[in-house]
Amino acid sequence: MRFLLCILLIGFSTNSFAQHTDELAIRKVLSAQEAAWNKGDIDAFMDGYWNSDSLLFIGASGVTYGHANTLRRYKTNYNSQAKMGSLKFDLLHFLPLAPNYWMIVGKWQLTREAGDVGGHFTLLFKKINGKWVIVSDHTS
Repeated sequence: MRFLLCILLIGFSTNSFAQHTDELAIRKVLSAQEAAWNKGDIDAFMDGYWNSDSLLFIGASGVTYGHANTLRRYKTNYNSQAKMGSLKFDLLHFLPLAPNYWMIVGKWQLTREAGDVGGHFTLLFKKINGKWVIVSDHTS
């Protein structure tokens, strides 16, 4: 009986450690995105996204497919520092869905000369080749 209890506790603590490590890695990606945005570097901001034609971005203007199209969308809509402003994320929920998938729910806020805007987002992260990237972004 003690042996089974030890096995269960080891399994739980290993899984808990992996989840904590994954959450920290994802937080690091989002922090890097925030910093890149605030420097006006949309290309570096996009490093947090999956560089694939299968990337899915859903925003106020509809669905955008692919990394290149999402990058183009950002560069078109935020073509000046006045429009970019300063980005702040408020991360509300980290939900592990599977060993290589996490869902993140949060708020975003742009403080800018062109008028402040904000909303919510749901991100689906996937670990690909040892790196956590956003594979789906629904921002409103």
